[in-house]
Amino acid sequence: MPTESFLILSDVHLGSDLNDSGPVVPRSKAIDTDLAACLEHYAGTAPPADRWHLVLAGDFVDFVGMAIDPAAGDAVANDAERKYGMFGAEAHVREKVRRAVARHADVFAALRRLVEGGNAVTFVSGNHDTEMHWPAVQEDLRAAIGGTPETVRFEPWLFFKRGLLFVEHGHQYDPFCASPFIMTPVLPHDPGRVAPSLSDTLLRYVVRRTPGMREYGHEDRGLWSYISWGLMLGARGTLALFGRFIEVVRDLRHAARGYGTSAADALAKEQRTRLAALAERVGVSVADLDVALAMHARSLGSSPRLVLASVMLDRLLTFCAMIVAFTVLAITWGHLGGYGPAVLAALLLVWTVLHISFSRARPSVDPAAEMVKRARELSAVFPCAFVVMGHTHVPTSAVLDRATYLNTGSWAEEEPDPAFDVAKAYRAARTHLVIHEREDGRHEAQLRAWRVGAPETLSTHVAQ
Repeated sequence: MPTESFLILSDVHLGSDLNDSGPVVPRSKAIDTDLAACLEHYAGTAPPADRWHLVLAGDFVDFVGMAIDPAAGDAVANDAERKYGMFGAEAHVREKVRRAVARHADVFAALRRLVEGGNAVTFVSGNHDTEMHWPAVQEDLRAAIGGTPETVRFEPWLFFKRGLLFVEHGHQYDPFCASPFIMTPVLPHDPGRVAPSLSDTLLRYVVRRTPGMREYGHEDRGLWSYISWGLMLGARGTLALFGRFIEVVRDLRHAARGYGTSAADALAKEQRTRLAALAERVGVSVADLDVALAMHARSLGSSPRLVLASVMLDRLLTFCAMIVAFTVLAITWGHLGGYGPAVLAALLLVWTVLHISFSRARPSVDPAAEMVKRARELSAVFPCAFVVMGHTHVPTSAVLDRATYLNTGSWAEEEPDPAFDVAKAYRAARTHLVIHEREDGRHEAQLRAWRVGAPETLSTHVAQ
């Protein structure tokens, strides 16, 4: 087997601006130009090892972010897909691959030249490209870059090279994005479709259909922020926004009920079979994989109660109920004698207690700290020098007890709108990792950023 130097990047989100029937923020042309140039650079640069091994650590193609309408008469499409665009059926995802390849021809051409040079590529699934679960989708992507099953591989969860490297996307530590069955990520009641996470469903139903709303920037938003946003849309816009939230809750609650059925038991059994195959493929025990699985966050989409908490609908309904209660109290105040203040105090206490309780039921939107914590635990189970994740779009590093944690940042960038402050447009970090394995065990990882025509080393990390 050839020795390898590793090139790792994530969160490219190709196709994220493909939206057939709603507002769209165009993807930056410059980011594709830079990404293609970066890949071309490494295709033409000989590594210290026999070849480069490019690991795409999740969210390479943004199947979730695409809002592509099904064709007229599409028998596979359901009512929700006719309204919000195609979801995760195999035939629909293949169409998304076709559209993404056409939209980003320069990136796929650069990947093809990398593979033609004798290098290897491994796709690790993230929460936006879980749809690579389908075999036909894998074949379509492999054909797009001219690879074979030996040179272009697909991993649904992780990539591991003992003593050197552990890679996964990181979304399994984010309850808004986690999949209940990472190896069999389909709906229990509809196994012909990949199961959407809460984040996926909000993106399709709400973000892509609400003017001015972006996929990012929700970390610090609370209930009042969304209420004020709705009010800015006017009465009709507010009702439409609220209606879309209701659809999110309805569809996710329907999906969540499927996880308590015999169909879910069948998925769990199939996952055990696939875990055994993964363990053999990467040279670990199933017990080790079970330890890692236990670290994953509980998917908010797997419980009807968590669905309500996640979109803050429980707090919104409580708010509406309290407004009604206070209105009734104001009307009847004169008839309560001296009990009015006590009733008011009781209502305020109930509201406070419910608000605190519901707030605690909703986890943090930002999983960055949790990912570092889990990276430390993973390095104890999977001996390696570097634990690598993406997902947060923020390049970072942290020294762990046994290894170094590295986040690859992102290659997703929007085109600035000249009508607004161009400085506020979302900018990609353009970061990637280069990892060289050394015989003396002092393996080296460099976090690099692509600048004008060449990579710039931001930091260097040597195995402890």
